[in-house]
Amino acid sequence: MNYVSVENISKSYGERVLFTDISFGINAGQKIGFVAKNGTGKTSLLNILSGADTPDTGEVIYRKNLRVSFLDQEPNLDPKLSVEETILASDNPVLSVIARYEKALQHPDDTEAYQAAFDAMDAHRAWDFETRYKQVLFQLKLDQLDQKVANLSGGQKKRLALAIALLTQPDLLIMDEPTNHLDLEMIEWLEALFAKEALTLFMVTHDRYFLERVCNEIVELDQGNLYSYKGNYSYYLEKREARLEVDATETAKAKQLYKSELNWIRRQPKARTTKSKSRIDDFQEIKARAYQRRKDHEVQLELNMERLGTKTVELHNISKSFGEKELFENFDYNFKRGERVGIIGKNGTGKSTFLNILTGSLQPDTGKVVIGETVQFGYYTQKGIAMKPGQKVIEVVREFGDYIPLKKGRQISAAQLLERFLFDRKKQYDYVEKLSGGERKRLYLCTVLIKNPNFLILDEPTNDLDIVTLNVLERFLLDFPGCLLVVSHDRYFMDKIVDHLFVFRGKGVIDDFPGNYSDFRAYENSQDPTPTEKDSSSKTDWKKDRPKATLSYSEQKEYQKLEKEIAKLETEKETLQNKFATENWDGEEIDTQSQNLQEIIDAIDTKTERWFELSAKLEGSL
Repeated sequence: MNYVSVENISKSYGERVLFTDISFGINAGQKIGFVAKNGTGKTSLLNILSGADTPDTGEVIYRKNLRVSFLDQEPNLDPKLSVEETILASDNPVLSVIARYEKALQHPDDTEAYQAAFDAMDAHRAWDFETRYKQVLFQLKLDQLDQKVANLSGGQKKRLALAIALLTQPDLLIMDEPTNHLDLEMIEWLEALFAKEALTLFMVTHDRYFLERVCNEIVELDQGNLYSYKGNYSYYLEKREARLEVDATETAKAKQLYKSELNWIRRQPKARTTKSKSRIDDFQEIKARAYQRRKDHEVQLELNMERLGTKTVELHNISKSFGEKELFENFDYNFKRGERVGIIGKNGTGKSTFLNILTGSLQPDTGKVVIGETVQFGYYTQKGIAMKPGQKVIEVVREFGDYIPLKKGRQISAAQLLERFLFDRKKQYDYVEKLSGGERKRLYLCTVLIKNPNFLILDEPTNDLDIVTLNVLERFLLDFPGCLLVVSHDRYFMDKIVDHLFVFRGKGVIDDFPGNYSDFRAYENSQDPTPTEKDSSSKTDWKKDRPKATLSYSEQKEYQKLEKEIAKLETEKETLQNKFATENWDGEEIDTQSQNLQEIIDAIDTKTERWFELSAKLEGSL
């Protein structure tokens, strides 16, 4: 079944042409990974598909009544709402079904409307919607349901937008870098979910393991043309290489044919027959083919690295906590020359904090960091490049000098260096804020390597980089002779470049594991299985209870919420009563606290009375 037809669309910004006259379709059950270099229009194409943008030419045709969800890299959420309120305010068809059921309960005489609403609740699995959205939020580490969106980090907002997209249960889910800001555990959960659910996906991601395990088709935009490969990422790599070999062979043949045809053109008299004119027209096509060039320029990375001494970086009993949250405690480690360490762990376990302590931008609570005299840090952070309004690409590099030193006494101009990072002379005079996300990361990588570090620290370096640039970066890092410390959720990247792992377990624990990520995962899976979750019978089973109870959906939520609020108020009451016996308050303070205590008691009475009302209503229907 065809969901979407993309017909002859084009998109350009001024003189910059992203793509022209491309067509493809998306059918039910396809899980498509879209692959292209940075700056060639991946995000623009996704925006066109989602309806957030329009093509210059052509059209996108959707199947009637198709439900589409779009996960943007920078989601637009209402900062005034809480996490839970954002879920309940989303454009989710299940919420409409629940609202219709609530309305039907208010008119019990209309049995036909009630039955229709009841059947709709069944069809949309709406009885357990609250349980489902809480489970998804828990998996995405968004369990503080009352936390305001305004107080969430960028990564938490992206995960909340992902939760909304998943809970909408769309026919087609379009995603832009879905694994960004997810830790490894979340990514593996998402992989398993997509493998199990009969979803139709169209996504851009740099995560090659994710492409391998989720997608059943890869679509590549290359040199302005679309190529489709009916298989996973490994299949795509194999067939793409074969296609490029065929293209190279055909180009070589065209060059030979062009030479012979050129001789014929030069020998012909001025008078042309119809047949010769046709041959001349064919000659122009042969010439175009013979001189067709692939723009397969790759980033060229080079360092003028100072040699590391025997002493690099020593960590002596370092500890760090924020309030009651302990990130790590009494951690000791001495980095050796040429060591390659990966850092993994759940979000919030202190990975970035550890790097900031290592580089001196943050101080440990206890212990010390000793830096060798020859160490030159290069720190690639998650924040990326600090953009200045009106700053051009060339100006960013010229802040480090008009000429940059290379190996063996050579030097290179700022413009030449940018060309090595795939910024041509025209692109060098673009404003930084107009670059794509991947181009900004590539420019940022350039500014980090300009400093010629011999101790390279990379915090999520793979985010927003295209696969071609990732392959170049991997080759560079494999040959990098200095120390390397990497935080990344990209399992393919980690497997390729690190020798051992620091595993941040949380609660102050850091384990040193001797192997790459795949080794670690195999080891973890071989251990005793974790205790199973609570029996599903302990979860709220709306479908089972609803026919018996007369409580509405909102009353069920209120009933559960009142129990928690009453317990909390009882604790506050007891704490305040104890303070009357222990605190040395004056008369005015006693009056104030007595008033506070009375307000708590009144709130308990009011909420308890309401709880009894709902409880009696529930018990009366059993």
